[in-house]
Amino acid sequence: MFQVFALNFGWIVAAALLGFAIAAVFAGILRLPRSLYLAIYLALAGPFLYAFARWSNLSVNDLIRQNWAWGLAAAVLIGAFTVRNVLSQPGSTHAKGLALAADIAWLGVVYGALDALFLSVMPVLASYQAFTALGWTQTLPGKVLAGILALIVSLLVTATYHLGYPEYRAAGGIKGPSIGNGVISIGYILTNNPISAVFSHIAMHIAGVLHGPATVMQLPPHYD
Repeated sequence: MFQVFALNFGWIVAAALLGFAIAAVFAGILRLPRSLYLAIYLALAGPFLYAFARWSNLSVNDLIRQNWAWGLAAAVLIGAFTVRNVLSQPGSTHAKGLALAADIAWLGVVYGALDALFLSVMPVLASYQAFTALGWTQTLPGKVLAGILALIVSLLVTATYHLGYPEYRAAGGIKGPSIGNGVISIGYILTNNPISAVFSHIAMHIAGVLHGPATVMQLPPHYD
C-alpha cells in the first residue's frame, strides 16, 4: 500500500508545482488581465482535477451527499468569516449591470469554486487517501492525525500557489491566503463534504467582486 501512499503525494506535489507555475507565468511574467488569467487557470487546473478524480475513482455524487447538511452549515459559518474578512479591506469600484453579473458568475462562482477544489478539496482528499492506504484512518487517533496532516498539505499547496504571484511575495504576503484557505480546509476536513469548501470560497469571491475587485486580496492578480 506504500505505492498508493506515494502516488497520492505525487499528485499533491504536482498540484503545488502546477499552481505555482500558473501564477508565476501567466500573472507574474505575462501579466494577463484577471478574466483571461482565470481562463488559463481553468484550462490547466480543470483537466488536472478531472484526471485526479478519475485516477481516484471518486464519485462526485457520493462526495456531495455525504454529511451534506453539515457541509451546508459549515459553508454558512465559514462563508460569513471569509466575507467579513473581505469587507474589512479597502473597497473599490466594480462593474455595473450585465458586466457585474458576468463578473459575479466568472470571478465569483467559477473562480471561487476552482480555488476551493484546487487548494482545499483535492489536497485534502489526496492526503486522506494516502493515509488511508497506510491504515491510519481505522482508529480515531489515526483519523485525527491524518486530518491534521491533510490541513498542513492543503496549506502547503495554498502557499506554493500564492507565491507564484508577485503581489504575495512581500514579507507576510501569504499569511492572509493561508489563514483563509486554512479555515476553509478545516471546514472540509471536519464535515467531510466539499460543499463547505466550495460554497464558502464562492461567497468570498462574490464578496470580493462586489466590494472591490481592484483592492481585495482574494481576487488576484492585481497589477500596479
